[in-house]
Amino acid sequence: MSKGATVGGLLCAAGAALRAAGIGNARREARLLLAHALEATPEALLREPGAPVPPALAARFEALLARRAARTPLALLTGRTGFWTLDLEVNAETLIPRADSEALVEAVLATGRAPRRVLDLGTGTGALLLAVLSAFPEARGVGVDLRPGAAALAARNAARNGLSARAAFLAGDWAAALAARFDLVLSNPPYVPSGEIAGLMPEVAAHEPASALDGGPDGLAAYRALCAALPGLIAPGGLAVLELGAGQAEAVGALAAAAGLRVAGLREDLGGVPRAILLESGQSPIVGTAPRG
Repeated sequence: MSKGATVGGLLCAAGAALRAAGIGNARREARLLLAHALEATPEALLREPGAPVPPALAARFEALLARRAARTPLALLTGRTGFWTLDLEVNAETLIPRADSEALVEAVLATGRAPRRVLDLGTGTGALLLAVLSAFPEARGVGVDLRPGAAALAARNAARNGLSARAAFLAGDWAAALAARFDLVLSNPPYVPSGEIAGLMPEVAAHEPASALDGGPDGLAAYRALCAALPGLIAPGGLAVLELGAGQAEAVGALAAAAGLRVAGLREDLGGVPRAILLESGQSPIVGTAPRG
């Protein structure tokens, strides 16, 4: 495919190869991969489909294409992904941020509150903390991750997005090293039941860290730890917003109530799945799911 290659020819062949590998949005992914290989923008490729591609760059693209067809995630091949308004570096140390997690940021904005002290537990790339800091210019925050490599990655993402002055990142076991209270506590914890990890799509099961996926036998192990810690972390009038797996709202709500927390609401993701649970001090039953928008 390399000899005499053009942008349009490479994209056509690559789209077919990715479709054959069972990858959705094959043409779009092919375009993003080629743009990465050529260090160009996707828009530039569309403007010049007949442009020749040097053999060395075509070979680079074909190597990336083969890895994507083998189900290496696109974001790990390009080393970056978008989340909220952010451009984030990603690597194999962390989960790749997903659009569904933006429901947590939307949930915070929908409360009308303006948190000034923010904590992100299991911060990964720093996506949640940095998105909230970008939305609230007066806020400052701390992100904690068990993996030092993830904490370092999150710090690089803070610098990448001009937020280093308001964000700090630590390696630690949840909030064990913290002695402070926060207006907002965020977390996207591991919530996949251990026995279901192998059945996830290959991009996730084979390429994302098991420690960021595995929620124990019932998927709720991390929520038990979080709910036990949250009463000592939420400041008076503060809020915690946790990401949920599908179908976990009732169980997590019960864990929160047992810990003396009140479920203040739920927020759906783009697919209509309750994805974010809002917790405050006190107790009450789960309220209705908040609509998007």
